[in-house]
Amino acid sequence: MGDFNAKIGERNEGYEEVMGKLEWGKLMRIERSLVGLSFSGAIGLTFLLLGCALEQYGVYWPLFVLLFYVLSPIPTFIGRRLSEDTDSASNACRELAYFFTTGIVVSAFGLPIILARVEMIQWGACGLVMAGNSVIFLTILGFFVVFGGGDDFSWEQW
Repeated sequence: MGDFNAKIGERNEGYEEVMGKLEWGKLMRIERSLVGLSFSGAIGLTFLLLGCALEQYGVYWPLFVLLFYVLSPIPTFIGRRLSEDTDSASNACRELAYFFTTGIVVSAFGLPIILARVEMIQWGACGLVMAGNSVIFLTILGFFVVFGGGDDFSWEQW
């Protein structure tokens, strides 16, 4: 048993040498965050697909909210890249980016309601799509919270 523990210890020391400055706890936190974000994204997309593919609904119009999922982080990406890193409380570029992002998110929630109002989809499908929207947009927010800190794992380096 002691030989086995020695081999595990050697392997961990080699891994820590490769990682350099990173702390083991921080790396595990990032990995857990990625797994959690992936899981919640899969749950949100499952709600969306259930709202489309269940036999009693069977209409795929709600899949147009996928466009909003793709568009929603783009203004924030652009706003953070173009704004100066000042300590001021307000920045016009970031505020405009937040405004556009809010408009995209509200549109993603409004589309299923409008489709249900004109009876293109059923209200049950609308509820599933709204649940999927909530989970997906919370996942996108979680991405910005976890990877938006400007440290070694910042999305700004991508």
